Amino acid sequence: MFDGNWRTAVDRSLTPIGHSLRRTGVTPDVITIVGIVMATVAAVTIGAGYLRVGLLFLLITGISDALDGAVARAADSGSDRGAYFDSVSDRLTDALLFGGVAWHLASTEPGRIMMLPVAIMGLAMFVSYQRAKAESLGYEAKGGIMERAERVIMLALALLFPEVLIPILWIMLALTGVTALQRFVKVWRQASVDRPLPARRPRRQPRQGSRRRNESAWAQRMRERRALREG
Repeated sequence: MFDGNWRTAVDRSLTPIGHSLRRTGVTPDVITIVGIVMATVAAVTIGAGYLRVGLLFLLITGISDALDGAVARAADSGSDRGAYFDSVSDRLTDALLFGGVAWHLASTEPGRIMMLPVAIMGLAMFVSYQRAKAESLGYEAKGGIMERAERVIMLALALLFPEVLIPILWIMLALTGVTALQRFVKVWRQASVDRPLPARRPRRQPRQGSRRRNESAWAQRMRERRALREG
């Protein structure tokens, strides 16, 4: 939701910062790596129970995630490699953050409630896969009520107010499930419309003359072999 509606405005506001960082020689890959490191630190601090300290590192992770694209646009250096690295780092960051929350709940809460953030992470990966698979087939699968930006915002609220951490996680799980359903329906409707199939190339037929010549040569060799045996 935010990824689609607010992305253009946010990108425009970050353009001056991207130009400033480019002049210092910072590359988008460096910023992406910084984001991964900050997400790792956030996961460790959250797992250790320092939720608001983890929130600080979560914010730095989010800033890094926004700035790597701004620097790439400022340097006009966008590439498939950079887009791939950025997407992989997003999935890794999600796994680290929700893994840290699961670690915290395993240490502080009874029962199996620590599986709640694991379930959110699994659904989030499924939502991401839906988009990747749809786009590989030529369909559009963006959108949904709980995209990555919404997950980060809600996780930040949960870390800021630890007393409502578990209720917020349940809300995240439900809304992420709704997003998965929204994307499935969206792609299903697009795929239900018939599209022209690519023209099939005609099958190459063997040449009759060549076949006859091959058969004649084979028959001639067999006659010669019989003649040798009989002679």
